[in-house]
Amino acid sequence: MQLSILSCFTPEDFETDLNQYLAEKPSHHYKVYKIPKRTIGFRVIAQPTPKLKSIQRKIVEKLMSYLVVHPAAKAYVKSCSIKDNALVHANSNFLLKLDLENFFNSLTPDMLKRAVQYQGFSIVEKEANALNELLFWNKSKKKKAKLYLSVGAPSSPFLSNIIMFEFDEAVTKLCKQLGISYSRYADDLTFSTSEKNVLFEVPKIIEEILLQMFDGRLKLNYSKTRFSSKAHNRHVTGITLTNNNKLSLGRERKRYIRSLLHKFSNSLLSQDDINSLKGLISFAMNVEPAFIAKMKAHYGTALFDELNKYNCGNN
Repeated sequence: MQLSILSCFTPEDFETDLNQYLAEKPSHHYKVYKIPKRTIGFRVIAQPTPKLKSIQRKIVEKLMSYLVVHPAAKAYVKSCSIKDNALVHANSNFLLKLDLENFFNSLTPDMLKRAVQYQGFSIVEKEANALNELLFWNKSKKKKAKLYLSVGAPSSPFLSNIIMFEFDEAVTKLCKQLGISYSRYADDLTFSTSEKNVLFEVPKIIEEILLQMFDGRLKLNYSKTRFSSKAHNRHVTGITLTNNNKLSLGRERKRYIRSLLHKFSNSLLSQDDINSLKGLISFAMNVEPAFIAKMKAHYGTALFDELNKYNCGNN
């Protein structure tokens, strides 16, 4: 089935004729800046203009009517969170974490075309080039440079999940045969099992699947490969897996929340720190509600009632 995506637009959406808008090269319409990574180096953020963001959101809304995200994908999915990603692996003894290198900036229009076709659709040929220009970023600003998804575009998360659908399906099928649980949270791949030594061959297998599907354009970052077991701390997307198959905030995060609660009880927190504490408590209630119940018993519910007033804008 052929998809006509741009047919949902009117000239008012572009504030001009589509051809005129494309002549201005929307793939150039990005504010580019760098933010430091948690370890070494910087991440390049390409933020589209408000107009281009609006167009991208409307394109994704149309595509979502036809294309589906694989169940193994846990990021950028409505009603799904890092908790859902961690729960996939809570009952396993052994854990493997892999990372995809330079994820968004490795995904191209050709990959999206293949992914759409894999789900039984194709983009109307006369719209293909226009959609590529609207959805992908020209990093070099050269006229015939390659286009990639950008970190910062509202369309990139959904499109990345669509591009990875075939990969997720193949890996899920393989893992099922091997008795392995698999999930993907954006560029983080997590594998778990209760069978000893099963996971050691997985990185090589995943590398072969990536090479077969993406011709070497999407690779593993082996510096971030991590094996762990119940004998050591196991973490999945920031959540600790306990030895009794439960989810936990982890010691450091609990200690930090306790310190913020103590300071709040003594009126020593800034507004920014109060906002941070509210976010952490909301997160903790989702992951480990027993911890918050323990904190309420220690500090009293009145303190939490006072904190909740700030949610209403009261100081």
